[in-house]
Amino acid sequence: MKERPILKLGTRKSLLALTQSTWVKNRLEILRPGITIELVKITTRGDKILDVPLAMIGGKGLFVKEIEDALLKKEIDLAVHSLKDVPTELPEGLEVSIFPEREDARDAFISRKGLPIDRLPPGARVGTSSLRRIAQLKAMRPDLEVVSLRGNLDTRLKKLYDKKFDAIILAAAGLKRLGLEKNVTHYMQQGVMVPAIGQGALGIEFRSGDTELRGTLGLIHHENTATCVKAERAFLVKLGGGCQVPIGAFAELKGPDRMILTGLVGNETGTRIIKMQKEARRDLAEWLGGSLGEEMLAAGGSEILKEVYAKG
Repeated sequence: MKERPILKLGTRKSLLALTQSTWVKNRLEILRPGITIELVKITTRGDKILDVPLAMIGGKGLFVKEIEDALLKKEIDLAVHSLKDVPTELPEGLEVSIFPEREDARDAFISRKGLPIDRLPPGARVGTSSLRRIAQLKAMRPDLEVVSLRGNLDTRLKKLYDKKFDAIILAAAGLKRLGLEKNVTHYMQQGVMVPAIGQGALGIEFRSGDTELRGTLGLIHHENTATCVKAERAFLVKLGGGCQVPIGAFAELKGPDRMILTGLVGNETGTRIIKMQKEARRDLAEWLGGSLGEEMLAAGGSEILKEVYAKG
């Protein structure tokens, strides 16, 4: 790294994004002495529009486009994303192929009065911005009032404790990375609420031709995480969905060479939910994701997707 002792790392300005990017910066500087990483704060469209549900303003790319533009213009050298925000199709010349070890992939239920989800009174207000969470929550508790909630993690917690909601659902990973897990009433197991594709994982994006940087980033790459998110993202590609459709998937390694993938697709009202599991060898991760996606489409997923997109 003699030619380039300073690397510029693009990041969103939220506390969580800065925490994640600082972790990557610190790890790389420790593991590769001699380099310095400078954080470059970038505001994305998703950060600017906070009063409209994501599904209505374009979905996933909202949190990465401006950062990817900076990569392509060589204003930054790398970027750290929450992988669940990264579209499966990337701009030509960029890649997301480095994945540090995954944090907790579950959703976390936070109740203002400490009540678990099954003890909330009918009509209780639950905040979330995710169609995936909305669908599964309505399927579990159709008697609850589900209200759109956007904003940074700390902003959403403040709204809960300001008594605007009775409970909210957030990603466990963000809470843990910020040391806020004391707020959690209970974690929702993946079999109860299937997580978002890539939830809890970070993806590091950089220019494909930068082989020197790829070698440096390999120091923090976690192969088990990469294998799991490969299956989940292949599932998403097969279903062709994004933030506009309630879709979830979670891959888990079993033993030295097996993987189990759970997938979910549903409608926003939670009245139609398809959830299936499939197992394969871990070296067939991408095939497993596509295969489960095909089976779910054949089992009624195609009709659900048509119904959702017809409304959009």
